[in-house]
Amino acid sequence: MFFGLNKFLKIILPKRLFYRALIIVAAPIIILQLTITIVFYDSIWIKANKNITRSLVSQLKTIQDVYQNNKDNLDFFTDSYKNNFNFEIGINNRPFPNISGERKFSPMDRSLRRELKSAFGNNNYWFSTTQFKNAVEIKIRNQNETMEFLIPKEMISASSVRLFVLWTTLPSIVLILIALIFLKNQTRPLVKLAKAAERFGKGDYVNDFRPSGAAEIRKAAYEFDRMAKRINRHLNQRSEMLSGISHDLRTPLTRLKLQLAMIEQKNISEKMSKDIDEMESMLNDYLQFAKTQAKEETAKINLSNLFDEIKKSFNNENLFLENIEEIILKGRISALKRCFENVIQNGLTYGKKVYVNFQKGSNIVTINIEDDGPGIPEDQHKNVFKPFVRLDKSRNLNKSSVGLGLAIVEDIINSHGGNIQLGKSKYNGLQVKISLPF
Repeated sequence: MFFGLNKFLKIILPKRLFYRALIIVAAPIIILQLTITIVFYDSIWIKANKNITRSLVSQLKTIQDVYQNNKDNLDFFTDSYKNNFNFEIGINNRPFPNISGERKFSPMDRSLRRELKSAFGNNNYWFSTTQFKNAVEIKIRNQNETMEFLIPKEMISASSVRLFVLWTTLPSIVLILIALIFLKNQTRPLVKLAKAAERFGKGDYVNDFRPSGAAEIRKAAYEFDRMAKRINRHLNQRSEMLSGISHDLRTPLTRLKLQLAMIEQKNISEKMSKDIDEMESMLNDYLQFAKTQAKEETAKINLSNLFDEIKKSFNNENLFLENIEEIILKGRISALKRCFENVIQNGLTYGKKVYVNFQKGSNIVTINIEDDGPGIPEDQHKNVFKPFVRLDKSRNLNKSSVGLGLAIVEDIINSHGGNIQLGKSKYNGLQVKISLPF
């Protein structure tokens, strides 16, 4: 039972901290105001209206009884009530109204109807509280005559309902608005921290972040800033170390190439040159994988223009761009360009033709890159994203590779908040489906 209630509350309650905190602040104020309103309305307003309405009807009954007993002093009697109680009294032989003038859902009308019915009986009274702005018109059947009364409205209404509603709701609205301002100021640092963490998770360097807010939020933000700086320092050290290794390894490789050029035995020289070229290619692959986290500023990227540049750089008639739309997203342009070029190059290497198309969603674009090559077995789709994994049999490879291409691609896509999936293309080759938020 409690589990079901807890699950129901999780569904209906808001998910964001700002709105949850607002409920915590606003709910007691609203409940308190409702309680005060109900208690006041039931205990004071209704009872007070009932008492003054009963007093008024008693006066009307007294006027009727006095008139029936003594009709000679009518002028003096009406003038006295007009001067002392501000009553307008008239007696005539006009027909009694058949259409009711009362309001069914008005507390004032209900109270007046109840007392008039008790004092004069059914069908012997008629009243209207809306015909005049500041007065109530009441008619009483008195044998063959009709007694008409015009009475000030404040004699049957204890207080102004509008004023009461204003004073019960206005303080609540003011307090809730003040709470909104304070809650917004308290949740803003959390939102900034979440956005900074999201940017850092996508590989963006967060240098403009400043801790703010309450002490606990400042502490969390300060620790996040220290963590981000430590990770950035580690990545920079790794890149610098690999750059040094690259320089140190390429120097002896260059000397070996020069020495091989001087060897008279050309067969041995060509074989050793191929081995050295393969070593250099492998070294470049290692460095490219290690530099996927290299510092690059995030900028707005037009995917349509980016793929046009890629097509021009390949200059290959077997690369077809279909359904390419104008889509702007934020990312690191060099990293994404290297990612797409890697996938397209694989398709052109292992197949004859490569087809690229976009599928645009509400806030996600899916880039499908398909080829007509041999493809990759479904049970190996996860393995190809692991570093240094080579699937020579599945892709029929005879070229030097260390198995870092798709590992680099996955690392770049994940760092942009997207994902990559492999499947079978409609051209019987490999389909690479890349989804990126924009």
